[in-house]
Amino acid sequence: MRKNSIKNIRINAEVQRELSNIIRREVKDPRIHSMTSVVSVEVAPDLKTCKAYISVLGTEEEAENTLAGLKSGVGYIRNQLAKAVNLRNTPEITFILDQSIEYGVNMSRLINEVTVSDQEKAEMAGDLEEIVEEGQDGED
Repeated sequence: MRKNSIKNIRINAEVQRELSNIIRREVKDPRIHSMTSVVSVEVAPDLKTCKAYISVLGTEEEAENTLAGLKSGVGYIRNQLAKAVNLRNTPEITFILDQSIEYGVNMSRLINEVTVSDQEKAEMAGDLEEIVEEGQDGED
């Protein structure tokens, strides 16, 4: 099976959905933050290994605690995944911290700040032009 075959893409999607459900509903570790999401999953074509990219909306400490909690519960998670997804081999799961969602939120916030700043500058320039025009009308 090739890496980007339709079968592999389907397996990735199914494993991602089930991992998300398992982490949200069944894992009871208090270190795992409630705003944890499975961003993407890459299952190897031989179904032996799996990289699960995890994003945590919170502080860096919460993200690292979540990652530690997931790594300590990887056996339980793999067992639940084997029950939920019918695969020949249940892959070994490696959790990787992915901050792309947090990065996107920060970029959106920065873009909004720049946009607001530009609008304020434009409004100030328009007010300044009105004052200058009123001053010129008074001189005539």
